Amino acid sequence: MSRAAAKPTAFVLLGPTASGKSRLALQLASRHPLEIVSIDSAQVYRGMDIGTAKPSAAERREVPHHLIDLIDPTESYSAGRFREDALRVIAEILARKKTPLLVGGTMLYYRALAEGLDALPPANPAMRRQIDAEAAQKGWPALHAELAQVDPASAARLKPGDAQRVQRALEVFRATGKPLSAFQGKAKAELPFALKAFSLVPADRAELHRRIAERFDAMLQAGLVDELKGLRAKFDLKPDLPSMRCVGYRQAWEFLEGGADAARLRESGISATRQLAKRQLTWLRSLPGLEPAERLAGALRSAIA
Repeated sequence: MSRAAAKPTAFVLLGPTASGKSRLALQLASRHPLEIVSIDSAQVYRGMDIGTAKPSAAERREVPHHLIDLIDPTESYSAGRFREDALRVIAEILARKKTPLLVGGTMLYYRALAEGLDALPPANPAMRRQIDAEAAQKGWPALHAELAQVDPASAARLKPGDAQRVQRALEVFRATGKPLSAFQGKAKAELPFALKAFSLVPADRAELHRRIAERFDAMLQAGLVDELKGLRAKFDLKPDLPSMRCVGYRQAWEFLEGGADAARLRESGISATRQLAKRQLTWLRSLPGLEPAERLAGALRSAIA
């Protein structure tokens, strides 16, 4: 028997927001000895419950969930930290003779786990503040144009408005004199388990858009704006924090600052969620080896039998 065949298996369910991943995962967990591991860059934040569609307390009592509520909204989380946490949690689940099911839509985190991470230079907070100041003065499109001169490969795959990634690419170049693309593509992942990944992609895009609108309306009715008010009262939050750039919270922040009325909040929140889903679908098309979610139940039965 080969080493790969002898490894235990961790299953993965990926898909765009509002595609029904969590519902399917809970259904499968009702029939199999599963523990769910979140692959969601927003659910790591404590107190951000409504806008991240976290599983309820009752659902978490019914099925163990991991990598949720890890940090305060003032803190940062990374793909590297996710990989470390996921490796630890998956090993613990397997040691309990349970099956890990990783569920979410943060494809960067999944790729970090599956393929490993490139050895990138560490963050430079002072340089980031300098780049932010330049962006405030000249705008991100101007900095994207600068990036195109020094790192055309990175600039070609980033949109001018993708502030976080344009900033990181410029930061790496200014700190090292080398383009970010020179550090990428060198990762090698050696996992102690096999990963078997499935994708849940709604066939009808209009139906996905309907679900997105329905879910955002439900978030507003559940108190998304009041949740953000409470977070702003409890923490020293700024609009440029990664937590506050999450879809829904960014639009609610604008509403609280008087930059939008209720109708605009709803419109911009739904639009931003649809854009997120579009990016997630683009990611899914680029990931190799994904099987359709319809096969996941059978794969679990075969593995657990």
